[in-house]
Amino acid sequence: MARPTPKSTRPTNPLLKPPVRLGSIDTAAVIGELRQLHEDAEDKNVARMPADEELFRALLYLEANAGALKSEKAQRKAAIERVRLWEYLREQADLHQSKAIEHARAAGAQWTDLAPALAVSAPSAAYNKAKRMQAAVLTEASRGDRPVRRTPEAVREAERLAAAQAAAERRAEQEAARRHTLLAPVAQRLLEHRAGLDDDGEVTFWLDQIAAVLPSCTTPTQLVSLQTYLTAVVRELRTTERTTARAAATTDDALFAYRAAAELVMK
Repeated sequence: MARPTPKSTRPTNPLLKPPVRLGSIDTAAVIGELRQLHEDAEDKNVARMPADEELFRALLYLEANAGALKSEKAQRKAAIERVRLWEYLREQADLHQSKAIEHARAAGAQWTDLAPALAVSAPSAAYNKAKRMQAAVLTEASRGDRPVRRTPEAVREAERLAAAQAAAERRAEQEAARRHTLLAPVAQRLLEHRAGLDDDGEVTFWLDQIAAVLPSCTTPTQLVSLQTYLTAVVRELRTTERTTARAAATTDDALFAYRAAAELVMK
């Protein structure tokens, strides 16, 4: 009986199983603990050990002086921590080397120039290696939700999706800024004539929110908040009109401000 042909994996597909990553580590604290092990063991060379912040050099010292630890328990603990810290460095290497390649390319470096630095013999090999490395950066940027395969095709697809998302975010910010030019003067008029607006308590609350955000309304979140608060004021005033015999506004200026806000939030 013939075996079924295995399905080929598309090079742009994400990894089926997310890779396990160490993530953030307080490396200085770990090196400090390993230093303490050597001090407790009366390592005669411990004064020469590099500072806790000098991770690479500290690891080299710990490797060269591993025999200074007398107990098997201390040796095991120190060795395991060294394994973890080297793995951490490995994770960071792709991220930082990829940024260095990006900076080199931005400065006019050709793939021919980068091939020796990447330990490959051809420009095409340098390009492919850089793209595989970029997968780590893209995975980090997405917090590992959809790990990127280490293939040039997958990286290009991830870059395309990231560019599309960034473009959508820019359009949303531009739209929010456009809306702000309409919202701000209407919101300001409501604040100026708030004394003439019927207040059941909720109106005051939402007007206070507008007053808090309006003077420094610059970020996308603040712009969205301003529209939310303005909509809430209109909603509460409409509720007053619908459920009571009272008018939403007691002065002409307040009425005009209310109507302008209602017309705007309905667009």
